Amino acid sequence: MGGCIDARLRELSIELPAPAHSVGKYAPYVRTGNQVWCVQGPLIGKELAYQGKVGERYTLEQAQACARLVCLNILTQVRAACDGDLDRVTRCVRLGGFINSAADFIDQTQVMNGASELILEIFGDKGRHARFAVGCNNLPYDLAVEIEGIFEIA
Repeated sequence: MGGCIDARLRELSIELPAPAHSVGKYAPYVRTGNQVWCVQGPLIGKELAYQGKVGERYTLEQAQACARLVCLNILTQVRAACDGDLDRVTRCVRLGGFINSAADFIDQTQVMNGASELILEIFGDKGRHARFAVGCNNLPYDLAVEIEGIFEIA
């Protein structure tokens, strides 16, 4: 399938990755009613990427790239939930970011801009979303960033 969002992805030279491999006993996404809920981390296929604390191992810019990768993984799952048609997305409702932060790192919201800016680039006004960003002292597998996405679909 291909529509407006696929054309926008091509225009932005963005290719969605293959679905990331689950690191636990959970579904990659859940559809309920007209919503898709998904939580992803920085995986490339089966490989964990970006392991370590932001502000120690990773700079702000690297963490933003990590958040962008995580968001691409989310969009891959949302595409699957929409039977391959991202034009079915009517709204990005919320993104929530968990950032594995060094004790003195306070720019979690800036890290999440890596994900938010991507959603806005791709979906325009349909991409305007509520958001949270919190610092954590640890995440599973020492992942640098984990993001929850909630999307409304038709």
